Amino acid sequence: MKRINCRKCEFYYVTWEASKPHGCKAYGFKSAQIPSMVVFNSSGVECSLFKAKQVNK
Repeated sequence: MKRINCRKCEFYYVTWEASKPHGCKAYGFKSAQIPSMVVFNSSGVECSLFKAKQVNK
């Protein structure tokens, strides 16, 4: 499995919930684990909705 860094994804966000600090706007869920790991563990395939954040330089 290729490790996807959700923190570099446009859809990743940090929640205010201590028990579920990671969120994914593309899939619409919050979790205790990094979203890409949840997607892989649930479906057996890598996250296909990863979109790199745009960095303004």
